[in-house]
Amino acid sequence: MTKTRFTFRLATLLGTCALSLTAHAAEPLKVGLVLPMSGPFAAYGKQIEHGVRLYLEQSGGTFSGRKVELIIKDDTGVAPEISKRAAQELVVKDKVDILAGFGMTPSAFAAAPIANEAKRPMIVMNAATSSITTKSDYILRVSQTLPQVTAPVASWAAKNKIKKVYTLVADFGPGHDAEAQFKKTFAAAGGEIVGEVRTPVKNPDFAPFLQKIKDAKPEAVFLFLPPGEQTIAFMKGFAERDLAKAGIRIIATGDLTEEDVLDGVGDNALGIVNSLQYSEAHNSPENKAYVAAYYKAYPKDRPNYMSVSGFDGMQLIAKVLEKTGGDATGDKFLAAAKGMAWTSPRGPISIDPVTRDIVQTIYIRKVEKVAGKLQNVEFENVPNFKDPGKQ
Repeated sequence: MTKTRFTFRLATLLGTCALSLTAHAAEPLKVGLVLPMSGPFAAYGKQIEHGVRLYLEQSGGTFSGRKVELIIKDDTGVAPEISKRAAQELVVKDKVDILAGFGMTPSAFAAAPIANEAKRPMIVMNAATSSITTKSDYILRVSQTLPQVTAPVASWAAKNKIKKVYTLVADFGPGHDAEAQFKKTFAAAGGEIVGEVRTPVKNPDFAPFLQKIKDAKPEAVFLFLPPGEQTIAFMKGFAERDLAKAGIRIIATGDLTEEDVLDGVGDNALGIVNSLQYSEAHNSPENKAYVAAYYKAYPKDRPNYMSVSGFDGMQLIAKVLEKTGGDATGDKFLAAAKGMAWTSPRGPISIDPVTRDIVQTIYIRKVEKVAGKLQNVEFENVPNFKDPGKQ
C-alpha cells in the first residue's frame, strides 16, 4: 500500500469515527426515574423529582451535548413487583440510558437484577439499606445508608450521659440496619439497650409501643421511622402520653425531623437531637443558593435531604459524562463515577471507589426555632464518614 493510499484510508476511518462520536453525543440521554409518586410515600417522589428538575434547569437540560429526557414511573412505594416492572419497561420499552430514583429499599432491591442484566447505571437517590450497592455492580448511591446516619447519634448519646435507651424502628431493611448499628455503637460506648420493638411499615398503631417504652423507663428512645405520616403520629402519641414529662428523651436519625414533615410535627419536635447529612439551615454558599433556587421553583414546599439527593444524582451524571465525553454505557459510566468528588449543598461528598456508596459529612442537629421557623440546627459533625455497615 502506498503512503498516499494509507493516508487517505486513515483519514476516512478517522472521519467515520468522528461522525459516529458526533451522532452518539447528539442522541438524547434518557434517564428513567422509578419513584413513589402516589400512596403514603408520595412525598419522597415529589422531593426527589424536585431536586432532579432543579439541577436540569440550572444546567440548561443538556449534559455534554446530550439533551436530557426524563421518564418517570410510579411504583407507589413499598411494592417491589411494581418497581421491578417499572424498571423493566424503562430498559426494554423506553430504552433508557440510566435508571435512577428508588425511594424505598424494596424498590431498589427489585430493580437491581434489571440493572445488572442490562448493564445500566442505577443511581439510588434515597433507599438506605446498607447492602443495596452489593446487589449489582452497576449501582451507585448518592443519598445515605442507615448505619451511616445512625452511628454518629449513638456515639453522641453515649458521650452525653445517656446510658439507657429503648429502640423503636420500622420493620424493614433500613429499620433493621438502624437498629443493629445503634445497638453496636451504643453498646461499644458503654450504653445499655433496655428494650426494643419493630413496628409495621404500613399503618402502625403506636399506642401499645409507647406504653411499653414508658413502662421500661429508659433515659431516651432511639427512633427510625419512614418520614411522613408515621413520624407525625408517633410524636403526637409521645406528647399525649407524657413520655417527655416522664424524663424520656428522643434521639433519632434525621428522617424523623426532615423539613417536609417538620411543620406537621410542630413544637413537639423542639429539642430532638438527630443526625443526618443535610439540613435546610446548613450554612454554606452552595446551600444558600440551593435553598433560594428551590423556594423560587417550589414555593409551597421546603427543601429536604431527598431533594438534595435528586439534585446530586443528576450532578453526578453530568460530571461523569463530562469525563466520558458523553458516553453513558454502563462500564464506562461506573469506571468514571468511582472516586468522583464534588461540593454539594450538603457539603463535600464523594463516591467510594470500592463500595460505590457515598462518603459525606454527618451532622448532629437539634430542632430549634430560627426566625419563627422550625429548623434542624447543626452543632457537631463527623466529616468524610463512610457507611459503617460495610466495614
